[in-house]
Amino acid sequence: MNKILHTLKFSEAGVRGIVGDSLTPQLTASLASTFGRYTGSGRVIVARDTRSSGKMLEQAVIAGLLAVGCQPLILGIVPTPTVQLMVTHYKANGGIVITASHNPVEWNALKFIGPQGIFLDIRESMELFDIFTQGNLDYCPENDFKELRYETNAFELHMQRIFKEIDIESIRARKFKVALDCCNGVGALYSKHFLEELGCKVVSIYDKPNGIFERPPEPLAKNLTKLSETVKKHNCAIGFAHDPDGDRMTLVDNNGQAMNPQSTISLTVEHVLYEDPGPVVVNIQTSRAVEDIAKSYGCEVFYSKVGEINVVNMMMDKDSEIGGEGNCGGVIWRRLHPGRDSYVAMALMLEMLALNNESMSDICASIPKYFTISDKFPCSTFRAREIIHEFNKRYKNYECITFDGLRINLPDGWVLIRGSNTEPVLRLTVEAKKQQDAKKLLHDFSEEIKKIKI
Repeated sequence: MNKILHTLKFSEAGVRGIVGDSLTPQLTASLASTFGRYTGSGRVIVARDTRSSGKMLEQAVIAGLLAVGCQPLILGIVPTPTVQLMVTHYKANGGIVITASHNPVEWNALKFIGPQGIFLDIRESMELFDIFTQGNLDYCPENDFKELRYETNAFELHMQRIFKEIDIESIRARKFKVALDCCNGVGALYSKHFLEELGCKVVSIYDKPNGIFERPPEPLAKNLTKLSETVKKHNCAIGFAHDPDGDRMTLVDNNGQAMNPQSTISLTVEHVLYEDPGPVVVNIQTSRAVEDIAKSYGCEVFYSKVGEINVVNMMMDKDSEIGGEGNCGGVIWRRLHPGRDSYVAMALMLEMLALNNESMSDICASIPKYFTISDKFPCSTFRAREIIHEFNKRYKNYECITFDGLRINLPDGWVLIRGSNTEPVLRLTVEAKKQQDAKKLLHDFSEEIKKIKI
C-alpha cells in the first residue's frame, strides 16, 4: 500500500503512476468517468502517446467515458498540443491525454483538458479529485450509450494553423538540413512530415513510434549525444529533440552542441519580442536570460508557479503573447494556442534562422549566457514541504520567492528548491553566470539537503 501511495501523483499536471502498480485500468476508468461527469457528459477528446501501456489505458478511458454518457472522439496517437487545439476546434467539453510526457517508460498518466483547450488548474483539479474520492457517480442505462467517433486528420489541422502564423516562404527558401530526435514518441509519426512541409531535408533518429525509449525521455542536453553526432555527421543547420508527447523541445546547434532547454525559451522570446514587444510570462524555474532579453526591448517579465497551466493563466491575465517553462523547453505562443508546443517551437526557430544571416551557433552565442543545472532527490510530498520550510528559516534574510517552493535570488543567479508535480522527488535547480559557480551551488545545496534530518 505504501508503494502505491508513493508512486501515484495527483496534481494540476493530472494523475501519474507506474502502470500495473499504482496506475491500473480500474483506476483509469474511474477517473475517466469522474472527468466525464465533471465536464457535463458531452463530447470528450481522447488521445495518447506511443507508450506500450497507452492502448490498454485508452480502452479504459473510453469505457469510463461511455459509462457516464459521454461521446469519446478518438484521435489515436497525436501530440498533446494537438489535443488542446482539437478540444476548441470541436467545441468539446474537454479532453484526456494518456501520456506521462518526460517520465520513464514504466510511468503513464491522464492529463485533463478543460473546454478552453487548457489543462485544469489547481482549483479545478481539486474539484475533480473531490468528486472522484466521493465515488458516487451515476452511470448510464444501456439506451444512453453514445457512439464512438474518430478523427484521423487532427495533426494536419494543427500543422496548418502553425503555418498560417509564420513566414513559411522564407523558411522554405532556405532548404535547411535538419536533424531530428523523436525519442520513438509521437514525433516519429509527425515531425519529419512537418519539417519536410517547411522545405527541410530531414535526418531522423529514434523515429519508430513504438514507445521504446532508446534514450532517457526527457530531452536534456546530456541525453542528446546521438543527435549531436547526427548534426555533425550530416552537416545540419540545426537539430531538434522531442519528449514522448511532443510538448517539449531542445535544440542542437550546427556545431553539434546540445543546448540547455532554457535556450529554447530564451531564443523564442528574443525572436517574438523583436517583432512584437510585450509582457513575458515564464515559470520560476526559467533562466534569468529571459529577463535580460525582455529588458533590452523594454518589456516586463512575470513569474508563475511551475506547471503549464500556471504559466498560461498568468499569460492571459497579463495579456502576454510569448512565454513558457525554461526548465523543460516548453514554448507557449498564445497567438496559436495557450499551451506548450514543440511544433510551434521548431517553426519559430526555423523562422529565426531563415530571417538571419547567421548560423544557429552564432545566434545562440548572442543571447545572455547563464549556466542552469539541476538534481533531484527521492522524497515524499510531506518531507519535501518540511525541507523547504527548513530552508525558508535558514535563508530568511535573502531575497526569496516562496509561492512555489523556495527560490533564493542571488546577485548573478538563483537557487530553487521545490517538490515535483510529476514525480515523488524534491528538485534542486541552480543558475549562475559562471559554470563553476553553478556547480558549486549545486554541490553545496545538495549537501545541505542531504544533511537535513526531518
